[in-house]
Amino acid sequence: MGQERAVRALRMGVELTATGYNLFVCGLSGTSRGGMIVRMVEDMQPETELAPDRCYVNNFKNSDRPRLLTLPRGQANAFKKEVESGVDFLRRRIPQVFEGEPFQRQKTRIVERFTQREKELMDDFTRRIAREQFALGRMQVGAVALPEIFPVLEGQMVPIEEIPKMVQEGKLENAAAEELERKYDQFRQEFTVVYRRTLSLSRELASEMSYLEQEAASVLVDGVIEELKEKYASAQIAEYLEEVRHHILDNLDPFKEREGEEGQPPSEGGGNPRPERSDRDPFRVYGVNVILAHSENEKSPVIFETIPTYANLFGTVHRSYDTRGSWNSDFMDLRGGSLLRADGGFLVMYALDALTETGVWRTLKRTLNHGKLEIQPVDMFFPFSAAALKPEPIDVHVKIILIGDREMYELLYEHEDDFKKIFKVRVEFDEEMKWSEEVIRQYAGRLRKLSDDEKLPPFDRTAVASILEQGVRQAGRRGKITTRFFDLADLARESSYEARLSGCEVVTAEHVRRALEAKIERHNLTETKIREMVEQNLLFIDTSGERIGQVNGLSVLEIGGYAFGKPVRITAAVALGKAGIINVERESNLSGRFHDKGMQIIGGYLRRMFAQNKPLSLSASICFEQSYSGVDGDSASSTEIYAMLSALAGIPIRQEFAVTGSVNQQGDIQPIGGVNQKIEGFYDVCKLKGLTGMQGVLIPTENVEDLMLRDEVIDAVAKGRFHIYPVATISQGIEILTGTPAGDRGPSGNFEANSVFAKADARLQEMAVTLHKFD
Repeated sequence: MGQERAVRALRMGVELTATGYNLFVCGLSGTSRGGMIVRMVEDMQPETELAPDRCYVNNFKNSDRPRLLTLPRGQANAFKKEVESGVDFLRRRIPQVFEGEPFQRQKTRIVERFTQREKELMDDFTRRIAREQFALGRMQVGAVALPEIFPVLEGQMVPIEEIPKMVQEGKLENAAAEELERKYDQFRQEFTVVYRRTLSLSRELASEMSYLEQEAASVLVDGVIEELKEKYASAQIAEYLEEVRHHILDNLDPFKEREGEEGQPPSEGGGNPRPERSDRDPFRVYGVNVILAHSENEKSPVIFETIPTYANLFGTVHRSYDTRGSWNSDFMDLRGGSLLRADGGFLVMYALDALTETGVWRTLKRTLNHGKLEIQPVDMFFPFSAAALKPEPIDVHVKIILIGDREMYELLYEHEDDFKKIFKVRVEFDEEMKWSEEVIRQYAGRLRKLSDDEKLPPFDRTAVASILEQGVRQAGRRGKITTRFFDLADLARESSYEARLSGCEVVTAEHVRRALEAKIERHNLTETKIREMVEQNLLFIDTSGERIGQVNGLSVLEIGGYAFGKPVRITAAVALGKAGIINVERESNLSGRFHDKGMQIIGGYLRRMFAQNKPLSLSASICFEQSYSGVDGDSASSTEIYAMLSALAGIPIRQEFAVTGSVNQQGDIQPIGGVNQKIEGFYDVCKLKGLTGMQGVLIPTENVEDLMLRDEVIDAVAKGRFHIYPVATISQGIEILTGTPAGDRGPSGNFEANSVFAKADARLQEMAVTLHKFD
């Protein structure tokens, strides 16, 4: 309500598709700010380019670089199911082909042919060495029996190592032994050549068997692949499916086992157990990891990320553990985040969360600058990563809507160079709006909806009016009303509670009043303690009598969101000297910058009024008595001038008055904030010490439109027991406080006789002459 400026900015940011037009929302208040922005964006129904489906698949050329596939909306899950179905089909049918009679017959012919060729080679070699009294046998070396050449002596094969022993024993002559060793070396070299030829034959056999298997399986594999290529006709998917085809045909071993056999226990009866298998599914490489899928009728997404951690926003890489406790990751372990789910739409989150979560802000800037999302784990969480995955980046087109406050926006704009490039739209919500009949109707409708949604008792006209009055009071101007409806909704709920306690079925203005009083009571312990100190005269506040150089000032304290007025005694003392105006608060390091500025303005006012024909020859001190927590703001600058004029003129100020209002060097009273709390604070002190009918408060004339006082204060003013005096100038104020004319400057340049200004000017003239003589 009443946020046309913000709504126009929001609509422009939502509908403009140029790079960098992300949005930063500030000034928005309430417990469901993100939800409200989501509803507003959804109601605008912006036209956006809808994102396609995305999935990751294995990169058969480099498994550490998963391949990204992009499919039309609504097809990713179907593609995944059909790929899985195709692999399952091959797992069932390929073993049947390999076990079939045609394949076995061809396999047997090939094996027999190579076996015969190998036998011929070995038989030829065996015949040649037999003619020289040698034979081919096997020698046991550990657990392996290796082929070996043996000399044949007296019909027995003798290891070549035994020949020297036989010579020593006289069983064999040296010449014969040397001849045997020479022939052994010769045959050994020849056998090496023959053995290499048998190994070559084995490789040829394996190659022919592999070719035979590929030929047999290719009919099935080609059928599955071609069917998928026809259904998903894109160059990207066709390229991937070709890689799948080649990988399956080059790695047929996993397909040779019938589905389910790999989990069978070892055979009984002493059979050899099945060798251990890897924990990783060999068919996992053909999986499809769908990380973004849509239905065909989905609109552009508007996602509110309440927990924007790195993993929730940008996705992550999960760990896959095996039975031994070790882990690794592959393309199937990639997970998308809310930034990906918002592709083609909008992502709403709180700016403070994005700045404080580890790695989020830096990655968010990089993603928005380049328009590419890379799914990676947070480095600090995976210091010893077993798999350095680098998936193919995803092109994303998403609008980011950050919700923060004005201070955060200004901080980022000034100190973050990338911020102003990627968040070009500022959507600023106002805390108040103009009061109108339409606003009354809208607020009344909101209260009715709240009542219906939360099953609250109905609100009558007086209750609605009281709640709206509180909204105006929060805004601080009579012509404005707060836009923080959630505060008024809380008041409505608490008023309903008061109505139930009273046994009433309808909420009235009396219940709203009680709810406000109960809320104040929950927060005003500090205020109560201050009132007790005033009552016990531990804090000096006079509400009757007259004092020279002493005025009751008004300040506002805010504790935990509760603001209340606190009267404070302000005194001034003047003496001969050249120090000028001494700010006691500043000398004590208790003064803020704005209060220091107000003191300088006071000096300028005094110079304008009284130092046109003489120098200001005084040392004056101004002090907030019994104030130890610091002072800031210039709303007491008029009060300090009144105390100074009283001290200079020697005219007492009536203590039944309290004063607020800032001043300029011309003596004009300027508006201030918290006027209602200040008036009510002094009224409570006067009530505590006894209302005399003479007490009152001086406020700036411009603040009259801000008055939204408690009914009790309004009633006291109406009955003449308390007074509110709007003043526009210092002259008006000093006359009310002293009962003495302020004094206008005549043609001669002098002030009217016996006026406040005349007496103050005379005192300053006397001080100037005295100081001159003293010097």
